[in-house]
Amino acid sequence: MKFFQTQTNPYPISRQATYAKNGMVATSQPLAAQAGLDILKKGGNAIDAAIATAASLTVLEPTSNGIGGDAYALVWTKGELHGLNASGPSPKNISIDAVKKAGYDEIPKYGWVPVTVPGVPGAWAELSKKFGKLPFTEVLEPAIRYAEEGYPLSPVLSKYWNRAYHIFKENLKEDMFKHWFETFAPNGHVPQVGEVWKSQDHADTLREIAETNAESFYRGELANKIDRFSKENNGFLSKEDLEAYRPVWVKPISVNYRGYDVWEIPPNGQGLIALQALNILKGYTFEERDTVDTIHKQIEAIKLAFADGFKYITEEKHMKFTTEEFLSEHYAAKRRELITDKAILPEAGEPSSSGTIYLSAADNEGNMVSFIQSNYMGFGSGLVVPGTGITLQNRGYDFSMDPNHSNALAGGKKTFNTIIPGFLTKDNKPIGPFGVMGGFMQPQGHMQVVMNTIDFGMNPQVALDAPRWQWMKDKIVDVEHRFPHHLIQALTDKGHQIRLGIEPNSFGRGQIIWKDPETGVLVGGTESRTDGAIAAW
Repeated sequence: MKFFQTQTNPYPISRQATYAKNGMVATSQPLAAQAGLDILKKGGNAIDAAIATAASLTVLEPTSNGIGGDAYALVWTKGELHGLNASGPSPKNISIDAVKKAGYDEIPKYGWVPVTVPGVPGAWAELSKKFGKLPFTEVLEPAIRYAEEGYPLSPVLSKYWNRAYHIFKENLKEDMFKHWFETFAPNGHVPQVGEVWKSQDHADTLREIAETNAESFYRGELANKIDRFSKENNGFLSKEDLEAYRPVWVKPISVNYRGYDVWEIPPNGQGLIALQALNILKGYTFEERDTVDTIHKQIEAIKLAFADGFKYITEEKHMKFTTEEFLSEHYAAKRRELITDKAILPEAGEPSSSGTIYLSAADNEGNMVSFIQSNYMGFGSGLVVPGTGITLQNRGYDFSMDPNHSNALAGGKKTFNTIIPGFLTKDNKPIGPFGVMGGFMQPQGHMQVVMNTIDFGMNPQVALDAPRWQWMKDKIVDVEHRFPHHLIQALTDKGHQIRLGIEPNSFGRGQIIWKDPETGVLVGGTESRTDGAIAAW
């Protein structure tokens, strides 16, 4: 395959792709990637390595994820692709009326109102039970060690840690938020680059999750602590919500793009948006990546897909139209007809009328994992359960307070969720896992790296390093500062409102591992916009 060929990386932030045979882990923190590799070398498989890496990242990158967040996974094993939805629903006793009665016209970013049931511990335990080789306690040991002994902060991590501290210090004044400051900024001190941070509470919680296969988190002492903290602050989340929770195995969804099958998790995730955009774009031929015609059509396709996504995506059983209707060839053709030579304001169609972490892992047995977990908006809700180190997510912020909206807030319902893992196959053989984390950048990043790979023959590292753009709303598009200036002018002439993005991290953070089906050789790319690393052997 052409994207396995050795290439000189032309982009100034570049590194070269990594090649290996026995195993590979790619993620945003070098120590976490190494934790996963250590598990592979101990005899664990890619699923064990993914769990170890994910658990370690709750310690090593708490600015993006935590024990109290959500997770999704795509797992290739024994010739089949499996999907795991470990996002959690809203508390059963929450409602639009209850939130309004509490004094809110909109769902707040912080505090107990946006907290949904955490799915992360359940995801780890379920993956280990179904596909793991090593004992769960052994797989979580690296994460426990990092939490107990500490580790020095890397540059990008320190930057976002400090940013979160100043935002929280300004906005989170209530007593229930003090535990966050005690955990992540003890004595008012924010850890700096190279400074060692540790959390015994976090270590103890991980150990209890490991020893009970996550049962304590949902039906034991950890659940009691979460329930107690919620009741003390009039939160909606209860032990009954935790007891009722189970991760769900789902059938992955896909579109065929130029002979390759691109796979995502079905709604409530936004992977459907990436697939719909690719389905629209496969009706065109693209010879070069960095042309105004290519980028214009990409932007227009993603705008149309997002218009549908924002209007319709929620928990699948509450959606007005089916996934099959959104991904039909007929509907793709109808949406494609709306793309002209000028930028448009996108509107949703009618199909039936036709501060996340991501990691990839692979082993020498043929197993491959695409895994993502998140607290949302960095540190999430700003709440840390006392004595546990558990940061609770604020995923409920994405619910709508409009009772007529598909994603309207309701008790026991899963909201539209931004985190999505991706996977690529060809002729029923695995090519491998990929992902680009970062809010609503994620389906846009998926689309861009898939096209970089398939249409333009880029190896994983080049595909990730290529300058990115992000559609924001209406006709507004942010581009990286490395984006070619002649393209900025040409896109402006087509009616796009181009803004130069200053913050590299706002354009997502990706990881890719591809496998040559003939030789078994692995080639990986990691994100140059953050502290990304690949561990391989």
